[in-house]
Amino acid sequence: MCARCSGSLDHPAPDSDSAFLCRACVLAPPPFVRAVAFGLYEGRMRSAIHALKYDRLHPAARQLGRMLAAAIAQLAVEAPAEMLVVPIPLHRSKLAQRGFNQARELARNALDSLATSHPAWRFTLAASTLMRLRATESQAGLSPRQRRLNVRGAFSVSDPAAVADKHILLIDDIMTTGATVRAAARALAGAGAASVWVATLARAHRSYGVGESFIDEETKDPEPPGIEPGVLSQTASMHSSIHQPSF
Repeated sequence: MCARCSGSLDHPAPDSDSAFLCRACVLAPPPFVRAVAFGLYEGRMRSAIHALKYDRLHPAARQLGRMLAAAIAQLAVEAPAEMLVVPIPLHRSKLAQRGFNQARELARNALDSLATSHPAWRFTLAASTLMRLRATESQAGLSPRQRRLNVRGAFSVSDPAAVADKHILLIDDIMTTGATVRAAARALAGAGAASVWVATLARAHRSYGVGESFIDEETKDPEPPGIEPGVLSQTASMHSSIHQPSF
């Protein structure tokens, strides 16, 4: 397991000095200190996330929140004692369609659990701090490069003064390639955050195509001029969203 992003080490780092980092984190260091997850996105975990996210079984958020709290507790030794908790936001159109943001519900329930298990750890939920500027299409079925392009420049901080010099805990339900949390963490760091940490409920297995680049393309490729929904997926591998996480 990668010590930075908690991903698999199927693609080893190119030198022994980075033996505990995946190749992606060595070649393109993420803009967050560390990412942790409770478990793998498979089996009962996958079913439970789908129950909350798509079937709107809100009671599931309580148990899933306790699991997320256990993941966050992995950071207790090294993370700052006071953190601003920022859920990955949905675009307003997606929020209107779904009716709730699963990352916010998970964060809220996790903090309730941590208030009991780690009372000295000071968390402040800041659900409106991060904004999703455009309606990005689902990450399901996109290649790693397409995922990066899909969310690049998609996030903005509503009030930079509120995050300046603050330590941020970024929350999401699933992490696959890390494109979404990288983009969000970059926006927070750009607004002056002292550090960004990431906790997700599940970590999905990431797969790379032949010749797939690990290099972060934030400054390599020109900004796509307004990605329209469906454009990226037209060239993506044909994977059912039932079997692929959306982040």
